[in-house]
Amino acid sequence: MTAAEVLRLLDERGSTLAVAESLTGGLVAAELTGVPGASRTFRGSVTAYATALKHELLGVDAALLSARGAVDPQVAREMAEGVRGRLGADWGAATTGVAGPDPQDGQPVGTVFLAVAGPGGATVSALRLSGDRTEIRQTSVAAVLDLLGTCLRT
Repeated sequence: MTAAEVLRLLDERGSTLAVAESLTGGLVAAELTGVPGASRTFRGSVTAYATALKHELLGVDAALLSARGAVDPQVAREMAEGVRGRLGADWGAATTGVAGPDPQDGQPVGTVFLAVAGPGGATVSALRLSGDRTEIRQTSVAAVLDLLGTCLRT
């Protein structure tokens, strides 16, 4: 699903979106804001690349981060819920993972967790991607937009 399609679905619902990004480093927000009229539904984003910022800015549980690291499905869920609450959006989406070149937190390159939090709860998706750093990041952007679209249609 394209960013334009996600924004259209949000607009049809009268809903807003905020994004929390780690491995994608702002690429999701860039895709969304590249669409004319995005400001009608897109509230903003937090690029919490450093693990500590996931706790400090998004409210991810510090004990969870300490125990499991930043590349974890529950971390993705808490990032999406946190950005939704902190930026005052109806929907929150999050990306966390390992784009490479080295493993992180005991997770191999290509491990990605995506989450979408909305009025009805949260959905988390786990991916095992291959390719170089750029491909992993680009695939993650497309996948989180697809996940958003799926959640908005239900």
